[in-house]
Amino acid sequence: MHGAAGHGDVGEPGAAGATLTVAFQGHPGAYGEIAALHALGSAGIPHAGVGTRGFSTFHEVASAVEGGGADYGVLPVENSLMGAIHQTTDLLAETDLHVAGEVVVRVSHCLMALPGVGLTDIRRVVSQQPALDQCTGLIRQYGWQPVAAHDTAGSAQDLAARGARDEAAIASARAAELYGLHILAREIEDEPFNFTRFLLLSRREPAPSDAPHKTSLVFAVRHTPGFLVETLNELRGLNLSRIESRPRRDRAWSYLIYVDIEGPAHDPAVAQALAGVLRKASYAKIIGSYPRAREVVG
Repeated sequence: MHGAAGHGDVGEPGAAGATLTVAFQGHPGAYGEIAALHALGSAGIPHAGVGTRGFSTFHEVASAVEGGGADYGVLPVENSLMGAIHQTTDLLAETDLHVAGEVVVRVSHCLMALPGVGLTDIRRVVSQQPALDQCTGLIRQYGWQPVAAHDTAGSAQDLAARGARDEAAIASARAAELYGLHILAREIEDEPFNFTRFLLLSRREPAPSDAPHKTSLVFAVRHTPGFLVETLNELRGLNLSRIESRPRRDRAWSYLIYVDIEGPAHDPAVAQALAGVLRKASYAKIIGSYPRAREVVG
């Protein structure tokens, strides 16, 4: 477990006077931590403050929430440029956690180095591979050697610790602030529409509210001709914001279907559609019915 950017005792989720802890993957300053700091507010969950705890893997984040080591957790589920993040999708089916909300983070990469280091001093640039892939224009322009690291904020922390004056890191502006690095360039990503959607995971189902909702569902069907189409027909008339198939881990050549539906599970049309899917599917699980993200953060 990495050091926390914020601290707070694990409290009772939803208690207005409690400081709640949100787990994320990565080091302080990661985009996951930015999501963790905003997720409770985005989901409308009352709290007195937010403490964050960073973990090395997605599984450790989920385990921390399941075991009570954190009140909530955030994990990325899709990126507007890179697509679905399958580790999170698979974890949703494997755990008993509920999705309590979502938050969308604007991914704005910064190039950072030690104070006094200039662009012409740099020989290598270090970051997580997706971040390097999203900033190829600047890297090629200067002919830098890209070096893959475990995560964005971790590369900034490591650069500050090693004191390398011929290297730069790509990470968030928050990471530069936390680790005392100088920002040489902002918004260096090749495409400006770079957003990551994070899901807020909880041990408990979220309390009902009047906010616009999404309902997320995972199901499997018999491997017979036309049966998937018949099952999906139960969702006709609803707006599906996401649909994806993933291989099942317990059966070869069998698949799980993940669907995000616009609307709360208690809405009559959504409830009727869910009941139809549950009747037809060989396996089905409602992952969560939760408030939609109201704004982009970061």
